[in-house]
Amino acid sequence: MSRAEVSPEEMAPERVAPERAVSGAVVRAGVRAGVRPQTAAGFLALFRSEVGLTFRRARTLALLSILAALPVLIGVVVRVETGGESGGGGPAFVAQVTQNGLFLVFTALALTLPVFLPMSVGVVAGDAVAGEASAGTLRYMLVAPAGRTRLLAAKFTAALVYCAVATAVVALSALATGAALFPMGEVTLLSGDAIGPGAALLRALLVAAVVAASLAGLVAIGLFVSTLTGSGIAAMATTVVLVITVQILDSFPQLHAVQPYLFTHGWLSFGDLLRTPMYWDNVLDNLGLQAVYVAVFGSAAWARFASRDITA
Repeated sequence: MSRAEVSPEEMAPERVAPERAVSGAVVRAGVRAGVRPQTAAGFLALFRSEVGLTFRRARTLALLSILAALPVLIGVVVRVETGGESGGGGPAFVAQVTQNGLFLVFTALALTLPVFLPMSVGVVAGDAVAGEASAGTLRYMLVAPAGRTRLLAAKFTAALVYCAVATAVVALSALATGAALFPMGEVTLLSGDAIGPGAALLRALLVAAVVAASLAGLVAIGLFVSTLTGSGIAAMATTVVLVITVQILDSFPQLHAVQPYLFTHGWLSFGDLLRTPMYWDNVLDNLGLQAVYVAVFGSAAWARFASRDITA
């Protein structure tokens, strides 16, 4: 019997050859311990499996290691250049680091958000579907009753989890580095007001949450790109290049009319949360724009994936 004539019943998990890694794909499709992916419990099993797969990849661990090292590098450079003296010059975020190490959290997020964080997210999101296709496991995952919509939703939410984890890695690394290299205590905000360490930690948590949410639009774009090709490398490269291109376009004054609609435009709006009182207008505009991108490109990804002829 040819491969094309094999029925879904004959492709059950226990009948699939281990050497083709199909059994793992079917398990990841939600067929585990009798749980059917049509149920909420089945979707959670599928989601947990996708999260585990994402963070078990060596590429993901390497990206997180680089993100963790960047705040250390920033802190060391600031320490060496200023000699640890408070009131050093430079941009507002960097100048505040020497006064309080906790401000390194905000500085690290501000410096990694334009390039490093979105590049790592673009790699994960771009590989979500195309990586399975290039590995030859996507077709077999769909043999199990997971459904294309549930599978795509699980991959999208797993990529969002990566956004949260990547942002947390940067923030925690910056917090540890700041505590080791600079004094800790009251934090002077960009508005000139001082708040205590506890309130500053809450601000840091809020800022990290906003930064992670700001990457949701990029996840949707990367997932859509991932459904267009069967090459994981091509999807990742396209997503990363798109991020860089949009960042460049956002820097041209001549394009000020369209810049508010670019998904990167409001990424640094979290700086308004480092004032007293906090300014929410730009932050909410940014989050609303991300929601629009999620709706548009998420729908496009679903339409493409639902109608795509899966041959790999």
